[in-house]
Amino acid sequence: MGYDSQFDFLTSNRQTLSRMDVLSRRAMLRRTACGFGSVALASLINGAEVSAKSAQYNSRVIGSTHFTPRAKRVIFLFMHGGPSHVDTFDPKIRLNHDDGKPVPFKRSLTFNEEGAGSLMASPWEFQKYGESGIEVSDLFPNIGSCVDDICMLRSMVGEGVDHGAAMLQLFTGTFSFTRPSMGAWALYGLGTENQNLPGFITIKPTLWQGGAKLFGSNFLPSSCQGTPIGFSFQNVEDILPEPIEHLSYGKLTSQEQRLELDFLQNMNRRHASERRHDDSLDARIQSFELAFRMQMEAPEVLDIDSESEAVRKLYGLDEDITRDFGWQCLLARRFSERGVRFVQCTHSGVEEKWDQHTELKRMHARRAKEVDKPIAGLLKDLKSRGMLEDTLVIWGGEFGRTPFAESNDGRDHNPYGYTMWMAGGGVKSGFIYGATDEFGYHAVEDRMHIHDLHATVLHLLGLDHTKLTYHYGGREHRLTDVHGRVAEKILA
Repeated sequence: MGYDSQFDFLTSNRQTLSRMDVLSRRAMLRRTACGFGSVALASLINGAEVSAKSAQYNSRVIGSTHFTPRAKRVIFLFMHGGPSHVDTFDPKIRLNHDDGKPVPFKRSLTFNEEGAGSLMASPWEFQKYGESGIEVSDLFPNIGSCVDDICMLRSMVGEGVDHGAAMLQLFTGTFSFTRPSMGAWALYGLGTENQNLPGFITIKPTLWQGGAKLFGSNFLPSSCQGTPIGFSFQNVEDILPEPIEHLSYGKLTSQEQRLELDFLQNMNRRHASERRHDDSLDARIQSFELAFRMQMEAPEVLDIDSESEAVRKLYGLDEDITRDFGWQCLLARRFSERGVRFVQCTHSGVEEKWDQHTELKRMHARRAKEVDKPIAGLLKDLKSRGMLEDTLVIWGGEFGRTPFAESNDGRDHNPYGYTMWMAGGGVKSGFIYGATDEFGYHAVEDRMHIHDLHATVLHLLGLDHTKLTYHYGGREHRLTDVHGRVAEKILA
């Protein structure tokens, strides 16, 4: 059936189709012969009784906060592989002084136990920036110029020694189970401010070491999962023709699309009425509607050519080395100013960008060059638009690096004490929170576990992490599980 004849059929039969109540042969077979199969299927998806209980327990009003939020939205800049904190934002005089000496402390479990060497000084100098005088490595001169807007978290702690476990814990709160991601929890708690765009977007996410779990919704409603724009191994040029998959709807006009969608949604709702507790079907219905509405706004958001030349240069779009992450950061700002609650930007590729077990000096220098200007551009752009005060920007990787060498010119994984930072969104600016020991190996002051990070992020969004729960599998679940405390000292 061609487009014209299909359109005529849908138009002429729209009212008839919407009122079809005749029990067809297929429906009769489904309701009788397939009845036992349906019972088995219901048990596999926890059964109607459990679903009813979930509906009862999970009656939270989406979009309501527990108290006045300090931030409306989050931009998470994820550095895949684990940047070295002692070479970026956590200078260590003692480490530089004892360069080449044997490790004077007991080493915790490391990823490459056999490759551990002597203490290794940072190849880079640190400079004091701004009125706060916070020291930043020469790797990040542009971010250094923004340090008075940054809250340094120098006492981060996690459990994952390998990338997969550490990334799962950072994004979902656990490294041993599949759970909803941080962005999904935020969207579940707050809802969206723009009905024509997803509330949670992840730009160029990695597909390994967690993959879709890093932006998935798991047992939360499927509508809370992140919408990916491209993937980490793709160049910007390969993404731009169709940044969001299936957004284009072919040759149909908007009116024809609306008729087709109404016809499809009518059948879906009839189907859903027979399965009253099938959240996945409800989410699918919502996704069709969102995809239709996105055609009105998403193309405009993705068209960065509308930005001025000055803005494009601010993000480094005029340089090959900064163009990729600059594009991500600029998109993050554009989505954020249109009401998207949670945006993730991933600095990765065909490998973990920051995982320098060897060639630390050469590769960290290149990686820093790729992101330094775009990140500083994002912070300055948000501030100039008055958005930084209610946008929480988070920077960091899944862990830090060891103060001792691996393979002479690299560093191993270190989840026992490392640095992340926040900016805007209600946190203190030009502030340092916590500290690692004199070598930068373990957090020793105001330790901030990943559970504490999650609790603090939710708090800044106006959500009590102990009350943002979802009943599943017979118990209440939350992003922080049974842990987490808000880092009150960093609140502005």
